[in-house]
Amino acid sequence: MSNENLLLLAIAIPALTPFLLALFGKLPNLRDAVSVVASIATFAAVLHLLLAVIDGARPAISLLEVMPGLVLGFEIEPLGMLFATVASGLWIPTSLYSIGYMRGAHEKNQTRFAICFAIAIAAAVGIAFSGNLFTLFIFYEVLTISTYPLVAHKETPEAKKGARTYLAILMTTSILFLLVALIWTWNITGTTEFRAGGILEGHIDPALVPFLLALFAFGIGKAALMPFHRWLPAAMVAPTPVSALLHAVAVVKAGVFTMLKVGTYIFGVGFLSKTGAADWLMWLAAASILIASIVAITKDDLKARLAYSTVSQLSYITLGVALATQMGVVGGAMHIVTHAFGKIALFMCAGAIYVAAHKTKISQLDGLGRKMPITFFCFTIAALSIIGLPPFAGAWSKWYLMIAAAETSHLIIIGVLMVSSLLNVAYLLPIPARAFFLKSKDDDANGKIEEAPLFCLLPICFAALGCVVIFFTIGGLYEYLLNIPILPESQP
Repeated sequence: MSNENLLLLAIAIPALTPFLLALFGKLPNLRDAVSVVASIATFAAVLHLLLAVIDGARPAISLLEVMPGLVLGFEIEPLGMLFATVASGLWIPTSLYSIGYMRGAHEKNQTRFAICFAIAIAAAVGIAFSGNLFTLFIFYEVLTISTYPLVAHKETPEAKKGARTYLAILMTTSILFLLVALIWTWNITGTTEFRAGGILEGHIDPALVPFLLALFAFGIGKAALMPFHRWLPAAMVAPTPVSALLHAVAVVKAGVFTMLKVGTYIFGVGFLSKTGAADWLMWLAAASILIASIVAITKDDLKARLAYSTVSQLSYITLGVALATQMGVVGGAMHIVTHAFGKIALFMCAGAIYVAAHKTKISQLDGLGRKMPITFFCFTIAALSIIGLPPFAGAWSKWYLMIAAAETSHLIIIGVLMVSSLLNVAYLLPIPARAFFLKSKDDDANGKIEEAPLFCLLPICFAALGCVVIFFTIGGLYEYLLNIPILPESQP
């Protein structure tokens, strides 16, 4: 099979899976098996494409030209390939985890849940492989709409309110800002293609570049840049597998991936550096990193604390774009991978705690680590990775972001990253510390509690192990990310 056909297959498998899920909706075992098999098949197709891209292939296909310069088409390059690999790869453990969680928590409407989940993965892969901004925008909106029922899954008044906030902010930002930015770009350049070195230089007054960048930065609401971040904490009313989807597999990663794509292939790193148009974005990202971390410390609800942690961590990637250097892009892209494994493990642990002990507050976790040692041990590993301590994966992405800050003589940014790590310690490590070292206020409260079902534990262990393995194998990822084209093709 040609690489172009494999590209379409990688999108088609999760896009067609909902029909099978609906067909087998009354046969839970078969329905859940379909989700797992589809996730494996999607990852197999993406992995084959990854090997081709590493060998230098750049598969591309155009399906439809809507208007001159507006083409529905796909093209694979290293950055998109990275996101597709993360999204499709983590779909496998998330599918297994969803089975254990949804059944263990006795959730209703599990077929609807699985259908929307598959559509969201198809949208994420479509975003990754989009050959231009127009195609990306279409899949970006599909991702928003398909995840709305997931956020509202419990159908409680709180869930419906959270889902409305989620949908309102993401749709408003994309229509009022991102769509306007897309039209502006198309109007002045005649294209929306992603090109090495960007497409804007020579087509826009440098004085207007910061304004166009602002439209993109705030229009890409899924990047959760303050002040358009409230949708993310609001979405925590959803079941934990949805939180994992939002924070690690698809939604927020689609946002920061789009930020990287726009910065690298629409504006161009060189053009941003030359004009200084991203300086304001750098300081806003730095402020978001610190403010969200401070807010996280104040939250007693475990998922709310992790949600604000995600707001902070996403701004690392936006910061990488704003630093406008190759190391900034490398560090930001690397953080997509390292944060994905760390944060998916943390949210899966939160879900396991809910399934096994029905506890959602950090203040309720005293002594629980003795009853759920595997869960809290994995939580500790993932927390140390998010903090950025060796030998865990998150240390590397922060290291390269610091190098980028040093290259641009932004020593204050290095200080922000260091203070952020200390704040990460303050809001993450007290959680396992309470679980392992404090005694429960009610001696009998945790008496009958044991680990969550095996389908919950195995994905948690996989994600935690990934935090360690990636640290020791980062060389290959670093070399791969150096192949992201930064300069125009005509330049050496």
